[in-house]
Amino acid sequence: MTAHKQGDPTTLNRLYGRSSGHRLRKTQQDLVDNLLPQLEVPDEGPITAQSLFGEDRPLHFEIGFGGGEHLAYRADLLPDHGFIGCEPFLNGVAQALTHIRNGTLANIRLHMGDALQVLRRVPDGALSFVYLLHPDPWPKARHAKRRMMNDGPVDLIASKLKSGGEFRVATDHPVYLEWALMVMQRASHREQFDWVIEDAMGFLEKPGGWIDTRYAAKARREGRRPYYLRYRKR
Repeated sequence: MTAHKQGDPTTLNRLYGRSSGHRLRKTQQDLVDNLLPQLEVPDEGPITAQSLFGEDRPLHFEIGFGGGEHLAYRADLLPDHGFIGCEPFLNGVAQALTHIRNGTLANIRLHMGDALQVLRRVPDGALSFVYLLHPDPWPKARHAKRRMMNDGPVDLIASKLKSGGEFRVATDHPVYLEWALMVMQRASHREQFDWVIEDAMGFLEKPGGWIDTRYAAKARREGRRPYYLRYRKR
């Protein structure tokens, strides 16, 4: 991985704001108290398919899964794969646990907190997919260093993906889109990723096996267009 630049987000303690919102309903609190401990990523040691699921299988990693809609959908679609989801927001974790319970999904493990801390513990070349869907855009220029799309995190993601693995990004924020394209162009110049796109407007259509999250649905309702980016590890 390349050396960190001044202000690189991988050197910061947190890339997110508040970690809780409205009070949880009783059923949600019960899931957090009883189901989450069974699904939590271990606090120490390498994070592998063997350590999480007891066998080797393709691993997916979602950074900031929101309410867990995409995470649960992919896990249900690919039951023989393993999924790791990281989300600092308690209410989002509670919603994800509801999806996991309702879908009887045994192939998901969760971490409530900083995704980069977990990602660093994944062995290099172990991941098949990494997802970053509708991250906080931190739209002001002075907050750009807090964006997950920066050279340091992208270098880390590249190191953890296997050759041919895929990094998927979605955003409905034009400033973040422009920033993401610039960061990923630099990653391409470092010979880390190739942009998977069929034509000049291909990033306007979501690929197969990719559902819209509640954030994408909200963006459409409010007249904003989601953009979908796919990058393949060289």
